[in-house]
Amino acid sequence: MSLLSLHDKAVLAARFERDPALHQMELGDLDDLLWPHTSWYTAGDDGPVALLYSVGDPPTLLALGRPEEDAAWRELLHALLPVLPRRFLGHLSADALDLFSGSYAVRRHGTLRRMALTDPALADRHPAGPWKPRPLSRADLPELTALFAAGYPGNWFDDRMLDSGRYVGARDDSGSLVAVAGVHVHSPAHRVAALGNVTTHPAVRGRGAAAACVAELCRLLADTVDHVGLNVRADNATAVRLYERLGFTHILDFEEATFTAR
Repeated sequence: MSLLSLHDKAVLAARFERDPALHQMELGDLDDLLWPHTSWYTAGDDGPVALLYSVGDPPTLLALGRPEEDAAWRELLHALLPVLPRRFLGHLSADALDLFSGSYAVRRHGTLRRMALTDPALADRHPAGPWKPRPLSRADLPELTALFAAGYPGNWFDDRMLDSGRYVGARDDSGSLVAVAGVHVHSPAHRVAALGNVTTHPAVRGRGAAAACVAELCRLLADTVDHVGLNVRADNATAVRLYERLGFTHILDFEEATFTAR
């Protein structure tokens, strides 16, 4: 099977828009901010498309599909092997991991759950409680960096996303930033957003600050997007329940792993 490289945004968008709940990240990566860092591959005229995203160390391979596409995905991933970097982070179905075991050492990081906002009214009605989440800007970057260090070390954060205005934070009575919800991608052109970098300072966990931030962010996004989604660790029952209360439902589970050439 021949490996094909795609460079046509319209063709890519048409494929991903068939299933925007699953492909929110790929649709967002078609925007001008992220497009220069993307490489897209397929093995057929109408088959699945894999994305190699070059920002970060290591780069990330996104190769997610519905179970009925498993056979086509295995063919594509097999064709991809000669062009993949020596080390990369992969988001793949569990069944696909064995395809790489002969060429790569595979270090699994766990199962992630893709969720999508299917009942936005729940987020819209969610009470803020004592929190009053507000949009964050570049001026808040030092505090945001400190919050991530305390509550979410090792997270993936690109400070350019602050320029989108789609990061909101909550402060305690002293004015300190104690919770945040943001986006990994936000594309008004394709009307999708993928939430990310949601965290709370350990000192205030369990008091609803993160939920208030996520709910406010969903309200803020409603003017520009139709599809909101996120990834969460499947074994993080507290976070999964929080998102379910806000109107998110389960789309697909997949594996996150680091691959290093043998």
